[in-house]
Amino acid sequence: MQSQEAELHPSMVVRMVLLVCGSIALLLGIIGIVVPGLPTTPFILVAAACYARASERFYHWLLRNPTFGPLIAEWRRHRSIPYRVKRLAITLMSLTIGVSIWTLSDTPWLQAMLAVIGVSTAVWLWRIPSRDRPRRED
Repeated sequence: MQSQEAELHPSMVVRMVLLVCGSIALLLGIIGIVVPGLPTTPFILVAAACYARASERFYHWLLRNPTFGPLIAEWRRHRSIPYRVKRLAITLMSLTIGVSIWTLSDTPWLQAMLAVIGVSTAVWLWRIPSRDRPRRED
């Protein structure tokens, strides 16, 4: 099991770069909640990784966040994403990409690109382990 503690990089310059990168990743993750095709989970995990090496304050703030904290803790401890989060993410992403494809009916190449991005992201997300996945009855 990995530690939940921040391990700050010794260089102040590197810490500043990581802080900026983590903040950009966090912003993209938040935007990804409402923008189709932009995944939230990977950006939040990148933000946590950057903050863990850049700032204990920001890292612990993100860990205490009721929305993102449990997801980060699950990833740090077990390298998994809760089953409910995966299902919700794939469902919402499918709905928003579907609506985007429907509204872009004049642009088939853009529809195809959105479909490929959506399917690949869903497959990638689905392949990440979930410790709490319900067992199927045979």
